[in-house]
Amino acid sequence: MAKLTMKTKLGFGVGDLGGNLFFTLLGFYLLFYLTDIVKLPAGLAGTAIMIGKIWDAVTDPVTGYLSDRTRTKWGRRRPYIFAGAILSFAGMAAIFSTPVAASPVALFAIVTLLFCFLNLAYTLVNIPYAALLPELTRDFDQRTTLTGYRMSFAVVGTVLGAATVLPVVGLFNTARTGWLMMGTIMGFIIMVSALITVLTIREPEHKEKYEGAGFIKTYIDTLGLKVFLLAVIPWTLFIAGTSVVQGSLIYYFKYIYEDEGLFNFALMLLLGVSLLFIPVWVLISKKIGKKKSYIIGMAIMSMGVMLFAFIGGQGRVLFALVLMAAAGVGLSTHYVMPHSILPDVVEYDAIKSGIRREGVFSSLWTFSSKIGQAVALALTGFILDLVRYNPDTALEPVTLAGIRILCGPVPVVFYIAGIAVLAAYPITREYYRKMIEDGAIPPARIRKSRKS
Repeated sequence: MAKLTMKTKLGFGVGDLGGNLFFTLLGFYLLFYLTDIVKLPAGLAGTAIMIGKIWDAVTDPVTGYLSDRTRTKWGRRRPYIFAGAILSFAGMAAIFSTPVAASPVALFAIVTLLFCFLNLAYTLVNIPYAALLPELTRDFDQRTTLTGYRMSFAVVGTVLGAATVLPVVGLFNTARTGWLMMGTIMGFIIMVSALITVLTIREPEHKEKYEGAGFIKTYIDTLGLKVFLLAVIPWTLFIAGTSVVQGSLIYYFKYIYEDEGLFNFALMLLLGVSLLFIPVWVLISKKIGKKKSYIIGMAIMSMGVMLFAFIGGQGRVLFALVLMAAAGVGLSTHYVMPHSILPDVVEYDAIKSGIRREGVFSSLWTFSSKIGQAVALALTGFILDLVRYNPDTALEPVTLAGIRILCGPVPVVFYIAGIAVLAAYPITREYYRKMIEDGAIPPARIRKSRKS
């Protein structure tokens, strides 16, 4: 198989800079923005995010289904990415415009509609973008390498989304102006990132007419693929756990450490270590496999956040930062392994069914991650309400305990469940090689892999 060019690696990879800027900014800051700046009650804020994420998830399969069937001179995916990039720019400015309404219910409705629009806009970018990876190479290890480039840019986007938001907001005279300008600037970066991918990537030609089944049957068939479920369920659980950490960390630093500035520093450390370890995990995965690497990484992440939640806030700032760095070592696998695993599942399905359904799988993959995010962020809001969270006041001991639980035990439950399911995922390098060489699925190897 032909090796990927550097132009392809960089052009594809940079697209996820905007993607992770988008997801990280909203994951770390949207709930905080709605509760502490817009002054929407935490329960309503969490519900608005949950509705937006569920709507987001529902539009994913439709976008994937349509992009698989699209035939243009630009290809199947790039027209959607182009349109979605421009709409996402507008949506980012709108969601951070700090809407004003006469009542909390009216404010809730406005925020929900704006968030639904923004999610639909970025779905047009994200689903076709994810579907590109299986089409660019069929090589087992080159996919991990290409994912490594993608995730290196993703961590850069994550750093931008996590660590530069508050400093940018602080450049302006009022919080409302600061958040609006921050949203506009970040939206512009997201748009440019996606447009670079549109201009640099060349899709393989698909002149043949798509002969797949109808919409409902296509997704029923895909969801009936056990190998896919063994990959997507852990991904969903890991996303949910990480989303709880993202949504609650800023509360931890603001109210337990009483230092929002330390939040930015700790986040830079967490994500910087993640970036540094991406090539390390790529190399490790070539020795022990993607599944084992992912399991080890999420186990490290689990230990890191649990220790941080209950030990890190007891005045030991340096120790807390060390724990954040350790968690970053594990988090690094979450940026690489799942996106490298999915193309192998796509290839498995193509050999088994005779149909290439990259868009369908990518949409279900993203659908499930957004359901995980929706549940996690709604749960975070509900728990904050349950422990009587009231912004910008001296918090009660029960509220502080609730914040600790959100940063440690809650995500760890998701992580442990994900590891348990991922342990049964069967596709190894040897299995994949045999599958490609023979052009058929070797079921006996699946049974053997399940025992290993």
